[in-house]
Amino acid sequence: MNKINENETVPSQTLNIETTPTISSAGGIGSLIKLLPTGTIFLFQFLNPVLTNSGQCKTSNKYLTSILLLTCGFNCFFSTFTDSYTGTDKKRHYGVVTTKGLWPSPESTSLVDLSKYRLRGSDFVHASLSLLIFALLGLLDTNTVHCFYPSFQSTQQRLLQVLPPVIGVFVGWIFVIFPQHRHGIGYPVTTDDSHESSRISNNTQESPQNPTHNV
Repeated sequence: MNKINENETVPSQTLNIETTPTISSAGGIGSLIKLLPTGTIFLFQFLNPVLTNSGQCKTSNKYLTSILLLTCGFNCFFSTFTDSYTGTDKKRHYGVVTTKGLWPSPESTSLVDLSKYRLRGSDFVHASLSLLIFALLGLLDTNTVHCFYPSFQSTQQRLLQVLPPVIGVFVGWIFVIFPQHRHGIGYPVTTDDSHESSRISNNTQESPQNPTHNV
């Protein structure tokens, strides 16, 4: 019985040692994924194994995977030039950032100043960082590596351990200098100034309905 117990514990120790680098690298990449549009990352992680045939690529698989990488990369870049606001109708509206403000601007935004959403230089910095992070995620994906450059597989694990922490420090430093205040397409929605202003405007419209009880 003692020999059986010893034989059972050996594989578990070996498994932990082998999976430690993978877990640590996945954690580093996971912190970077939070800076990308959620829908785009979900689409890539869902379609990439299918289009690459789990890394067993033919010529058609390479073309389809290239289109997926370009499409998702463009979407990550473009999403940083979008923003959203809460209108007086209490609905969330999305638009494209321009030099004059947010486009399009429906009638429900009469009390919302869309000029504060105008295009800024920091938007190009955030767009470049989003493209860099997605390139790291997409090009170092296991299926992508097996499909396009299988001889690179031995170096993949090293890069997955080194690049995410390095890029994470670099991106964090850039975001300190150029903070991100937008809530574009694919990014989580939080309370912003437009939401507060619409709430205040609604309260002011409802206040005349309440009679003065002190009289």
